[in-house]
Amino acid sequence: MAVLFLLGWVGCKTQDDYKAQADEEVYSILDEKWRPEHGVKANYRISDVAGDPNDLTFDPNWIPPDHLTLAQAVAIATARSRQYQSQKESLYTTTLNLTLQRYDFVRQWFGTIDGRYTRNAEDESVGAGGQVGFEQLLADGTQIGAGIAIDWVQLLTGDPDTSLGSVLSGSISKPLLRGSTKEVVQENLTQAERNVLYQIRTFSRYRKEFVVSIVQGYLRTLQSQDRVKNAQSNYTSLQAAYEESTLRAQAGKLAPMEAAQTEQQMLQARDNLAGAERTYQQALDEFKLLLSLPVDAQFELDSGVLEELSLMRIAEPNFPVDNAVQIALENRLDLATAFDQLDDARRKVEVAADALRAQLDLVASANVPSTPDTDLERLRFHEGTYNAGLILDLPLNKKTEAAAYRRALISCLQAQRDYELTVDEVKLDIRNAYRSLIEAARRHQIQKNSLELAQERVNSTKMLLQAGRAQSRDLLDSQDSLLSAQNDTTSTLVNYMLAKLNFYRDIEILNVKPDGLWEPLEKTDEKLF
Repeated sequence: MAVLFLLGWVGCKTQDDYKAQADEEVYSILDEKWRPEHGVKANYRISDVAGDPNDLTFDPNWIPPDHLTLAQAVAIATARSRQYQSQKESLYTTTLNLTLQRYDFVRQWFGTIDGRYTRNAEDESVGAGGQVGFEQLLADGTQIGAGIAIDWVQLLTGDPDTSLGSVLSGSISKPLLRGSTKEVVQENLTQAERNVLYQIRTFSRYRKEFVVSIVQGYLRTLQSQDRVKNAQSNYTSLQAAYEESTLRAQAGKLAPMEAAQTEQQMLQARDNLAGAERTYQQALDEFKLLLSLPVDAQFELDSGVLEELSLMRIAEPNFPVDNAVQIALENRLDLATAFDQLDDARRKVEVAADALRAQLDLVASANVPSTPDTDLERLRFHEGTYNAGLILDLPLNKKTEAAAYRRALISCLQAQRDYELTVDEVKLDIRNAYRSLIEAARRHQIQKNSLELAQERVNSTKMLLQAGRAQSRDLLDSQDSLLSAQNDTTSTLVNYMLAKLNFYRDIEILNVKPDGLWEPLEKTDEKLF
């Protein structure tokens, strides 16, 4: 009956049931291991699993109708980006591997049913049997197993009596030397547990890198759009200058050569405008691809973002770089993983050393049959077969294990160097990001001043030209300077914003919210003091 029940229970499970069971195990483990320092637990479930209430969802066919805001860009990228989906799937599969390692230490049931037909010169028969039992590996390496086998035979010819029989069996194997400690037996499980933690850290850090990359793509595309606007303004100004110079040349107030110079500069500006438009359209299409949107979707980005950035306070950091370095050393997730991997390497040395020991196992088994005929429930323990003994495997040939031990020692040395290198690289990253932030703030202030001067120069040159105290070349040069100053001001503004985001990301205090955006930078500044 137990065998038939087991067969019926297994037969009722569908593919969806197995999938749901795997999903439940995986996300229960992630919920268990996700810590506050990993950030908000959101947008980490794969696409074919029911989302968390904090997760962002978008209709796969949704296309921005007109303008795409920065918040929408980050949200849709988080929900639909192909690279982001791959990171979520890596997190899932790493955790799925852990469920298999945990399963090795749970009681594993088995059940079989067989049928047979036998015929000889005297009679023929059909038979059926089954077996049900379990096996389990304990934390100290002990393996236990038990089962009961049932056999049923009905004669087709001769006596139609039915014969039933059963055999109860059990076994145990316990290591006494090699492989007898919990640390060695559960090494694969321990590593799988830590791998999930590492992958959570990797995913959490990826989210920060991801949002910065989306913001960078958005701002760089806006920068290209701003270049088009500046190029259009420059062309319009030169077009007006050309018309005025033509009239003045016809009136004899301007040399024809100067009018020709203005025309040539106007044509060059028109060519630059065409190039700027192509560059912008290409940047926009590449950004659509980054968001996993169709490249032929028609929408524009919100140019007001640049205006908002221009109003924010831009200043050099007023905290020492050593503060930032210390915060990074305490909070960087990848650095924590590098430290833990050094511990993994040391642990594997101990496991490899254990393999050099002799193997001594205590083994025991028992087989107890039932009474003949149909009374299968009455087991004859007094007629059972019992065995017990020791199996010793002497360490006479340990060439492979010795090589593995030596490799483990070398790997431990390498892990120590890798950790020390990671610490130095983190320090270098922070110092470079700090310098970049200072440079970005200074350069933007310089370019703002340069833009004001360039605009004043254009205005004064126009007045001098009308008064006959300047040449067309002076106006053309001032117009070029204005265009360069406009483009450079926008460039340094974008560079400052990205430098600040990169800096906060590198010291691991950029906190990504469930909507994919980050905490206000003013609030983030407080963590540096």
